[in-house]
Amino acid sequence: MAYKYFPHTEEDIEQMLNVIGAKSLKELYAEVPEEIIFKDQYELPEAKSEVEIRQLFSKIGEKNKKYTCFAGAGVYDHYTPAIIPQLIQRSEFLTSYTPYQAEISQGTLHYIFEYQSMMTELTGMDVSNASMYDGTTATAEAVMMAFGAARKADTVLVSETIDPRTLAVINTYAHFHNIKIEMVKQEEGVTDMKSMSSLLEKGNVAGVVVQQPNRYGIIEDYDGLADKCHEHKALMIMNSVAADLALLKTPGELGADIAVGEAQSLGVPMSFGGPYIGYLCCTEKLMRKMPGRIVGETRDSRGQRTFVLTLQAREQHIRRQKATSNICSNQSLMALFVTIYMSVMGKEGLKEAATLSYSGAHYLCDQLKNTGHFKLAYDKPFFNEFCVKYDGNVDELQKKLMDNGILGGIKVADDTIMFAVTENRTKEEIDKLVDLCK
Repeated sequence: MAYKYFPHTEEDIEQMLNVIGAKSLKELYAEVPEEIIFKDQYELPEAKSEVEIRQLFSKIGEKNKKYTCFAGAGVYDHYTPAIIPQLIQRSEFLTSYTPYQAEISQGTLHYIFEYQSMMTELTGMDVSNASMYDGTTATAEAVMMAFGAARKADTVLVSETIDPRTLAVINTYAHFHNIKIEMVKQEEGVTDMKSMSSLLEKGNVAGVVVQQPNRYGIIEDYDGLADKCHEHKALMIMNSVAADLALLKTPGELGADIAVGEAQSLGVPMSFGGPYIGYLCCTEKLMRKMPGRIVGETRDSRGQRTFVLTLQAREQHIRRQKATSNICSNQSLMALFVTIYMSVMGKEGLKEAATLSYSGAHYLCDQLKNTGHFKLAYDKPFFNEFCVKYDGNVDELQKKLMDNGILGGIKVADDTIMFAVTENRTKEEIDKLVDLCK
């Protein structure tokens, strides 16, 4: 065999090439531009023992710098209860494969069912699917739902106060499905409702996408928006950070048709950017338009409580042209992660973590303003994240903070920084950041 761990023999490869009419593997990839083909040797070390491998990765890990995190913008440094990593490492949970056969997948189906139940309670919606890649793709899928539910309308309105990364994914999905995206202007950091009403009145709108809290951390007033949307036959889609819904009005309370967002805030570590977990919940009326799958409860022949895949709208289960989505992997281990988190924290624990985050952010904001170098970019209510204008050099300030072990927010403009605070941040850490800003 050419390579020790490759399953195909030289004879296997020759046989396959003969079937497709190629003389060699090089000919098979002839269409690949020569300039992008890697021709050097791979920088792989010699074989090592287990001890040597562990030592190698320990040295690599030591190159990482650990900072006290005051950055957010969709990913937050929340506390992970110690019990979660222990439970999710149990062998019955570690399989990544889809639970096609209910009779041998009861453990997986059970926790997905509990995840769905908890997410509907957290969002105030009727139905939840069995999780998604992340918050951005979940929002784009919601746009697809709205488009699919509309009979003739082909336009979706998106507020300018939505996260730019989410907007980028929406635009990608929309481009390839001939969905028109129109932006709703912002005014002083919040959605311009006059502009929203004007666009709705033009008609041909399938859905409206808003975010709560928005990209600047501001808590927007969406009371009555759902009624305006429904008056013009449009669906209201609300993107929210999952943990914030422990205190804020839920999408269900605001009359939203689809609730989406990122659930990383439910105890999932930041992990250098993933994996995370998107959630998607909706009204019962839209259930059959949902992407992914739904786990339901039933009884077996002996009358025992069991779980099954109730709705499967993926192309693997039904005809591709009738599928609502081709999402396959749903990273259900992350669904298990947040299910255990919500179980351990309980309603009061979720509220307490959200309250501590809220209080910490407002304390930091007040202390920064007291230095005389900062002022709120937008004088609006905020949750655990806020934008402030700085009278000095933002880049130099952030470098100074990093030199002192602090990841000091995210630069959103030449003179503006967005800070985020979670329950992980202590008063001492906040005071240290403020002292460095004086």
